[in-house]
Amino acid sequence: MRLPQTPPQLVKPLADPERLMTVIEAAGAEAVRRDRYLHWNELRHREPPGDLSPEEWWLGLKFRRTAQQQAVPLTDLQGVRFHFWLTPAMFEQLHDIDLKCGGAVEGPEQVTNPDTRDRYLVSSLVEESITSSQLEGAVVTRSVAKEMLRTGREPGDSGERMILNNFLTMREISGWKERRLTPELVLEMHRMISRGTLAEPSREGVLRTAADPVRIEDERTGEVVHVPPGAAELPARLQALCDFANETRMEGYLHPVIRSVILHFWLAYDHPFVDGNGRTARALFYWSMLRHGFWLFEFISISHQILLAPAKYYRAFLHTETDGNDLNYFILHQLGVMRRAIDELHGYLRRKSAELAEMKALLDHRSGFNHRQLALLRHALRHRGAAYTVASHQNSHNIVPQTARTDLDRLVDRGILLKVRVGKAFRFIPVDDLAERLKNLPNP
Repeated sequence: MRLPQTPPQLVKPLADPERLMTVIEAAGAEAVRRDRYLHWNELRHREPPGDLSPEEWWLGLKFRRTAQQQAVPLTDLQGVRFHFWLTPAMFEQLHDIDLKCGGAVEGPEQVTNPDTRDRYLVSSLVEESITSSQLEGAVVTRSVAKEMLRTGREPGDSGERMILNNFLTMREISGWKERRLTPELVLEMHRMISRGTLAEPSREGVLRTAADPVRIEDERTGEVVHVPPGAAELPARLQALCDFANETRMEGYLHPVIRSVILHFWLAYDHPFVDGNGRTARALFYWSMLRHGFWLFEFISISHQILLAPAKYYRAFLHTETDGNDLNYFILHQLGVMRRAIDELHGYLRRKSAELAEMKALLDHRSGFNHRQLALLRHALRHRGAAYTVASHQNSHNIVPQTARTDLDRLVDRGILLKVRVGKAFRFIPVDDLAERLKNLPNP
């Protein structure tokens, strides 16, 4: 991704005070818009209000923005702090996230019901693991990755290993949410995420050194788009990140969602590892959201939304860095990602609920199938040729092997699955006429 054009310098204020007030006043409508937050690279192509030049319009807009900004402890290479200000759009989106995801909010029945929550949790972990890895270059199709995680087979290449590492790390994060963030915990996150994927295994969970010069380049042009801090600064910067995460050394109240998003940006900006920085940054975001009580994020994949438009994700980093460390570009992008992910989860749960109701109607409540068996049957009806194992059923529902084996054997007893030995293990294969068999199934 190419660098956006750097905004014009504003070191020379307008000589005419009346003109300056006109410029600031004319920029007011743009400053409070809910639908956009323009960088100079975009604003310069639009028609300014009144008789303003593009440069005057930008000057007035920056006056409006900087008057309300709040600094955070993160600094750039010159020691200048990053900052943000809460726009009307941010207030609206934060309120929406608070209502739908935090505290004692009543969540969708499927994720609060103990009988079904594990299935949806596993599904979410799988989705986040796959898409977060794909953002970092893993070339693995979703179907192959899901098959690997469902069956529990060993990864066949580095891309599959990335996905498995992400899955295992995301599963651990919920248990870490009560812990204060320390450099050691961040290093442990990276160690789990990068295990078996680096050319030098000794670099897993280790900060880069002076021998690891890192710079981010545009893949097509070779243009340098980001130079992270030097290796000598990383230990102190990582400690500062942890202090910020633990809500120390911060003046005034900071909304926990904003804090979580800034942590995501901060680790990605510092780029403290030779590889795996993006995945670690997103894992850190999840840790922070769960730590602050946004429990529904156990079931939400932000990487899925990011992967739909990755250029916008990377552009949000560049807009922040090229416009005087204004974090609003990244914060607004991430709030939009979160809201779309939340809406997608609710839509997904509605669809699954309708499918389950349809399946239950087909089978009749007297059929005696439990929710795990119904999920397997729904999958089998949609995927001809599918086969199941004790391990795949166990991984899909987060249950012990004996429960998985009992579920499958009972479906065999009822003539719905065939049990076939393959090597030392058994595979459970749906009968050819599954739909017809289910319609005519006698009561247990």
